[in-house]
Amino acid sequence: MMKKHIHLLICSAILMMLGTLSCTKKLDEVVPQDTISKDQALKDPNAARTLYHGVYGRFRAYNGTFFQLGEMRSDIWVDGLFTESVDGGLQNLYRHNISRLNVPFGDWAGFYNLIYNFNNVIKIIPQTPLPEAEKNRILAEVHGLRAYVYFTMLRTWGDVPLNTEPVETIINAAETYKRRTGADTVMAQVKSDIEKSLQLFGSTNLLSTDKRVYWSRLASLVLKGDVFLWSGTHMGGGNADFTIARTSLQEVRNLEGALLGLHADYAHIFDPTRKTNNKEMIFAVNYELQQAQNGIFGSFLVNSIQANTLSFDLAATPTVSSVYPFVNGANRVGLNQAMITRLTTAPADQRISKTFRVMYSNAAPFAVRGVLLTKYLGTTAGTAQVYNNDFPIFRYADVLLLLAEAKAKLGEDPSAEINAIRQRAYGAGFTPHVNSGSAANMNAILNEYLREFIGEGKRWWALRRAGDAYVYANLNPTYLSASTAAKLLLPLSLTMLNNDPLLTQTQGY
Repeated sequence: MMKKHIHLLICSAILMMLGTLSCTKKLDEVVPQDTISKDQALKDPNAARTLYHGVYGRFRAYNGTFFQLGEMRSDIWVDGLFTESVDGGLQNLYRHNISRLNVPFGDWAGFYNLIYNFNNVIKIIPQTPLPEAEKNRILAEVHGLRAYVYFTMLRTWGDVPLNTEPVETIINAAETYKRRTGADTVMAQVKSDIEKSLQLFGSTNLLSTDKRVYWSRLASLVLKGDVFLWSGTHMGGGNADFTIARTSLQEVRNLEGALLGLHADYAHIFDPTRKTNNKEMIFAVNYELQQAQNGIFGSFLVNSIQANTLSFDLAATPTVSSVYPFVNGANRVGLNQAMITRLTTAPADQRISKTFRVMYSNAAPFAVRGVLLTKYLGTTAGTAQVYNNDFPIFRYADVLLLLAEAKAKLGEDPSAEINAIRQRAYGAGFTPHVNSGSAANMNAILNEYLREFIGEGKRWWALRRAGDAYVYANLNPTYLSASTAAKLLLPLSLTMLNNDPLLTQTQGY
């Protein structure tokens, strides 16, 4: 179980990194009861460990942001069927209703709060009385986490301010002004953090037999594959970067065995009772009873009153409420009928049946009303639904499809990886993929991404990483096309620009 989240206190404006500040005290002099000071961490190994565990608590707080950035701008949830009023914020994302006056994530989505905490740990941990091996492991994990966050920011905004040092003292607001760093430099830092992480982990691949909710060497290898596929596609790296990606991912693929691989039953990946030694998980965000619940999908559920008027088949039975008596959320996002048909048409795909269920009206003509996302329904405790599914950041299916992509982009045959995914999905009678050239191979990979990772914040990044042409081919041109290519990146809010005179607007806005 992840330990209680405790973090260093910082001035509230620093949480957004670039806002107006008036704090003049040294940050480590402000120590309320629920925080630890730098001095404590330097003297007490348990305080240092608390600081480290607090990083994961902060990371978990951004899980909803990671999901939205990686999925809600894709083709999955566009103009779907739902039973209540629309979730306006999510609708703006899937309709790409984005402009300099309608900015979905202000203040860099708050990510500089995370960066601040990472930078503190990287600075402080080497000075603590922890054993050297423990220091190295912690630093390896946090360098990997920082690389993941900066990579997410680069994919979202392009140029972003780069800061790798903790903020110790603030005298005036001008000290927080920071220009956007070029994407090439940010990418170089991401790759440097990954290499530092791998160096500190050493050559041993330790696959946890407990819950895989801490960053690991395998997570750094998967991230490396993802990053080099991106730089190879979008930043001029070409085949050299694709080759590095393939090598990194193949190293993980070679470890397939009892502790790493695909679950035969897709539902077992997400089952809260199977977190220990979950062989498909590589790194996941942890949620536990009496600690924190995975509540980011509240708009993908259904309220208890409407659940009595909806059913899961055309015979009007069973009602949704009889199957899930304690589920109570809202139904403000859904799949459109074309997407439902695409995903549910034979042959039966166990990923689909174990990800969502279609809800019908109980009254003739039994129209489709919406879908219930069942992937993260957790468990029940008495008369309460507990949303305690861990949220995957990387799992073994990522390794297979990223490796397939690297091979496809190198002109190699990705069939083995695609077919491993398909065989689990469809069973022994699956239709094997046959190597058919780069474009056909990429489309086959993207089709598996669509089905494999619904609700996991992966589809938008998969389309973007494949290349802009694949984005435009899969999205509704009413909302995004080559003529509106600027929208691939997000703008800055006017508040951000007004608060920091060194910032410039994202190109195209």
